[in-house]
Amino acid sequence: MNKGNRGMYRKLAMQNIKNHHRTYVPYILTCICTTAMFYIMNFLNASKGVGKLPHGADVQMILVMGTWVIAIFSVIFLFYTNGFLMKKRKKEIGLYNILGMEKKHIARVLFWEICVVAAVSLVLGIFLGIVGSKLMFMILLKLIHMPVPLGFEVSVDVIGNTVLLFCIIYLMSYLNNLRQIHLAKPVDLLSGEHVGEREPKSNWLLALMGLLCLGGGYYIAISTESVLTALTYFFPAVILVMIGTYCLFTAISIVVLKLLRKNKKFYYKTRHFVSVSGLIYRMKQNAVGLANICILSTGVLLMISTTVSLYVGRESVLEGRYPREIQMQVEEQELSDLETISETLLQEYELKAEDELRFHFTNEIMLREEDGFVSQPEGGYTSEMTDKVVGVAYIPLDEYNLYSGREVTLKENQVLLFVNTKKEYNKDEIRIKDKTLQVKEELEEIFIDVKSYLPTTTTYYLVVDSLDTARKMVEGAKYGSPVCSFFMYNLEGDESRFIDFTDELMERMRDKYQDEVYWMVEGRSANRDTFQRIDGGFLFLGVFLGCLFLMGTTLIIYYKQVSEGYEDHYRFQIMRKVGMSKKEVKSSIRSQILMVFFLPLVMAMIHIAMAFPLISRLMALMYLTNVPLFAVCTVATAGVFAMVYGVIFLFTARTYDKIVNV
Repeated sequence: MNKGNRGMYRKLAMQNIKNHHRTYVPYILTCICTTAMFYIMNFLNASKGVGKLPHGADVQMILVMGTWVIAIFSVIFLFYTNGFLMKKRKKEIGLYNILGMEKKHIARVLFWEICVVAAVSLVLGIFLGIVGSKLMFMILLKLIHMPVPLGFEVSVDVIGNTVLLFCIIYLMSYLNNLRQIHLAKPVDLLSGEHVGEREPKSNWLLALMGLLCLGGGYYIAISTESVLTALTYFFPAVILVMIGTYCLFTAISIVVLKLLRKNKKFYYKTRHFVSVSGLIYRMKQNAVGLANICILSTGVLLMISTTVSLYVGRESVLEGRYPREIQMQVEEQELSDLETISETLLQEYELKAEDELRFHFTNEIMLREEDGFVSQPEGGYTSEMTDKVVGVAYIPLDEYNLYSGREVTLKENQVLLFVNTKKEYNKDEIRIKDKTLQVKEELEEIFIDVKSYLPTTTTYYLVVDSLDTARKMVEGAKYGSPVCSFFMYNLEGDESRFIDFTDELMERMRDKYQDEVYWMVEGRSANRDTFQRIDGGFLFLGVFLGCLFLMGTTLIIYYKQVSEGYEDHYRFQIMRKVGMSKKEVKSSIRSQILMVFFLPLVMAMIHIAMAFPLISRLMALMYLTNVPLFAVCTVATAGVFAMVYGVIFLFTARTYDKIVNV
């Protein structure tokens, strides 16, 4: 290939990009933004500054997930949008072929086009990434409540990773373009933009599969009660809903529209006739794109609502995880030493203990069966048993009476029962292994726990007549704990000393017991920074990925508007020729577009509503049991997203109006 030919191919490539600026400019902008976002996330993940932060490893673990998500999204999405560009170019490429250009010459033009796109996207994307990385680092540090250091850092390794990833994406796109050109005949290329104009057939099997998948995913989300089971079935439910969504737009919608067409009273009206017939063709051509919009929209709503809830509700999470400022646990016989160490340290730090709790406690992980509770089965626990796994805890009667202010008496085979869920036990007997105990009273409250809609583990608290009885109940249990002494209280005094007090208490316990005796010390203030860093990291990741998915949603909507515009330009002319007024034509087609493009938003809202119970249970694993707060954050996120979605639609609709020009 001589220099003159190379120059001609470059000029043709540049001219093609200029002529198709309505499709190429948004694509290049998306490539630039995606490149910048990948660089930023990869930079933060590899940054020495993040690694040196207290609990920086937790934050970097979150950022690693974000890096992989962006990488996978970039591969899938840019490959998908490149396919749309090729569809719009097929007629032009077919014309080149008919006018005498061989396919190898067309391949060279396409090569220079992809080189231009890659060069512009990588240079500007990495530049924006380098500039934006400092800003994003500052925002991340602000969210996790850390001081912002001076200085600026550029990572050569991250630049190399970014260039490698996106060069692979562009190479894959180019090879796929060559495959399409090589397999297609010139006539097929000329009509490639209008492939799919025939009326779609009703695929009842695919529609039925879609309904079953959606129904199965929704059923899992609604019926799952155990928090641990929610974790097990979350991804299967997501996969079922995704499959159902694609089937919904590709098959179910067409089946429904054809059923409406068979209804003569409904169909043979001017407004319904045009709308239904038009929608049948639109749904076939736009099914995959609309399903992608729906799934991306659901992802945006899910990520932002959950991460915002965790960040806003972090104090509620802390209080749920740490009922008292200081929580200590030690082997039964060491309680007096623990109290002595605590009292000495309180005096040294000039702090006062309030709301003290001292109690003995033992428990066992068991399986709930229809007729009682049993220990670990032969072979251990399996995933199928997750719904049945519960905790059974024992508390001596004298300590219950002390903190409840009651004077209850119990016989050896009698118990008081408290369940930490909203569901009541409602039985007069409870069988533990081979023992049957009489439930004298089912309690509404107990000093050690509270009732919750979403407890991490369902626990049955049994108040027994004595500590000896409690000890005997877990004797020999593989998943049982020995009797431990708990000592917890709130602190009154200078709050700036709370963390130092907790650290010193842990140090003295470590010096006294080493590894010879089991002990545990936790402090709410001491762990607040950890929760802030994790929740702040999740919020950063959620908003960052939410913006990425929103960008993808915007680009798909834009390309759909462009596609609709070119197709409706001809439809307008045909409808005008058959006697419809200009106002009727515009009203009819605009109503179709509104219905098609807002259907994914409606379905995304339905997905989020149906997934709410399952997501609520997953949030409980992170100690966010404040369901009303999560509901408010979800509704607020959905409302804001709906407004942004509407603005995106109106903005992209301008391009549609310019193309149609009626």
